[in-house]
Order: sequence, then C-alpha cells, then structure tokens
Amino acid sequence: MKWIWQLQNWPQFTFDPARFAYWEREFHRNTGLIIGSLAAVTADEVNELRVTLLSNEAMDTSKIEGEFLDRDSVQSSIRRQLGLQTDGRRAGPKETGVAQMMVDLFRSYQEPLAEERLFSWHKMIMNNRIDLEVIGGYRTHADPMQIVSGRLDMPKVFYEAPPSNLVEKEMKQYIAWFNQAVDAQMPTVIHAGMAHLYFELIHPFEDGNGRIGRTISEKALAIGARQSLITSLSSTIERDKKAYYQALERANTSLDITEWLIYFSEKILEAQVYTQKMIAFIVDKARYFEKYSGPLNNRQIKVALRLFEEGLLGFKGGLSAENYIRIAKTSRATTTRDLAEMVDLGALRKEGKLRHTRYYLPVWVVAEDES
Repeated sequence: MKWIWQLQNWPQFTFDPARFAYWEREFHRNTGLIIGSLAAVTADEVNELRVTLLSNEAMDTSKIEGEFLDRDSVQSSIRRQLGLQTDGRRAGPKETGVAQMMVDLFRSYQEPLAEERLFSWHKMIMNNRIDLEVIGGYRTHADPMQIVSGRLDMPKVFYEAPPSNLVEKEMKQYIAWFNQAVDAQMPTVIHAGMAHLYFELIHPFEDGNGRIGRTISEKALAIGARQSLITSLSSTIERDKKAYYQALERANTSLDITEWLIYFSEKILEAQVYTQKMIAFIVDKARYFEKYSGPLNNRQIKVALRLFEEGLLGFKGGLSAENYIRIAKTSRATTTRDLAEMVDLGALRKEGKLRHTRYYLPVWVVAEDES
C-alpha cells in the first residue's frame, strides 16, 4: 500500500471546483452579514467579541487534541496581549502559548505564510515542553511519523507521513502553494480546506500539527473575508471531532479530495453561523448589564457574569440554587430571595418546580437549538 505522498502525482490534488460554488457564495454572504453586524456594536463590544472568539478557539483547538485549558487564564493572557484590562491572573505555559498564537494570527493574517511564522507558532504552543527533540523547527527524528489509533497493545496505523528528511522540501512547496493560491484568488473555502489537509498530510512537526493546521485554515478564511475576525472553526469542529478525524482518515489515500472539501466547507459555514450568534450574544450581554446593573446587587451581578462566561450554551441543565450558593458564597435563604428578585425583574427566567427548578438568562433563547 502506498501512502498519498508516495503517489506519482503528489501533491496535485483534484476536485470539481463547480461543486463548491454554493459554499463559496454563502461564505461571502455570511461574511457580509458578520461585517454588517459589527458596524452596529461599540468598540468595547468589538473588543469583548475578539477576546471571546480568540479564547474559544484557543480552548477548543486544544480540546480537539485532548488538552483542556483554564478559560480564565486564556482570556487573561489574550486581554494582556491585546492591551486590554486584565484581572492580573497569571496564565500557565499552555494557556499563554496558544493565546499568543491566536493573537499573532489575528494581527498578522494578511501577511504571506512563512516558515518563520510557523516555527514561531510551534514555539508558542510547545511552551515549556521538555519531551520533544525539536521545538520551533521541523521534526528530524528517523522513526516514521505515524498516526495511530486503537488500543495500546493493538495499535492501528491509519497514516504515515513523509519521512523527516523530506519535510523541509515538502514544506517549501506547501508554503509556496499557499501564497500562490492567495495571489490567484483561489475560492476561499477550497483554499482553507486544502490548506488544512495538505499540511496535516505532511505533518511537519513532532507535535502540534493539528493546532497549527487549523490556525492556517483560519488564516486562509481571514484572507478570503478580508477581515481579522476569527471564524470559530475549531469551536465548530470540536462539537463533533469524531467526524473530523474520520474525514481526515478518509482523505489520506487519494488525491481526489472532493469529499474532504465538502466536509470542510460545511464546517466553515457552520462556524460562520456560530460567529454571528456570538456577535448577538455579546450585544445581548452588554444590553443586559445596561438594563440590570442598577437593580441587581453585587451577588446577583457576580452570578450573572458567571453565567455569561459559559457562552452560548450556558450552564448545562441550567442554573440551580446550589450553583448560586457556590458562586455567590451565600446562604440558602439569601439565594432564594436573590433568585426570586431576578426572576421578577426579568433578569432570569425560571423553569421547573421544587428541586427541578432551573434558571436561565433570557438572552440564551438564541442558542437553544444547539443544546
């Protein structure tokens, strides 16, 4: 069996461009809607949106790889790098590294892709790692770079990447292709999908290939949209990462990448819808506190802020009285009174009875179809 990079025409991928006309048209239509939505929000709300999207992507691109980060630390690091006010929290090396990569993408998306930037991103996300031979450079080990799954005692190799001594040549070709595709104005959904798959097939680093590959796709999407707002691609993929890995596995045997590009184009449009909902969510959050910051006491505001931190989907199963006690650090009697006041004001909506009672922020109606 030959791996895809051993095929005679590698890396001349094939697909039918006409099949992607709909996705490309919808991508640019959604981009217009997103840009239009941003025109109606304040500078502070735009900053809040950037922090939220960048931190969500940092969290979720790591989660896809089985790495779970501290949200508050990621957000604090992103705020610091954007020159925004922070809570003074010290972020760990993993949170700092992926936050640096996302902010660098945000600031540099218009620049041509370069080897130096890929090395810089690798240094960021491998921050504080001591188990790798090379950090900030392509892999050099002689052992095959294999992607395996299954039990440790019965591993299944479902892909083997080009050997390390071919990586530098393959990556020079890849980087040249990426930048030429920009100059040639390749359809954005095709460029982003192909950029991710092509990079993953080379697998140039010892670790971090998935995170960097998805960041390259975000770069392609930002270039195509001509704006730096992150498209929430990793957040969308993470919700069904099994399908993502299955799609990658199906795409590693043939140069016909039509099926992969269809999958990826659908994910791009889903990500744009998610971004539009996040814009509405940030606006709702600002309006919420404009309306309720006066009537609510400090405990109630603290709980409301904690609820908003959960994002579009909110607390799984809703806010309980026990949640309130834990967040506000108050008594059950005070909790009962605070929650009743918030419901009366319209600051929370109440569902269920007795021990099944749960509370939701009214702005979460927009996300109920995703729960």
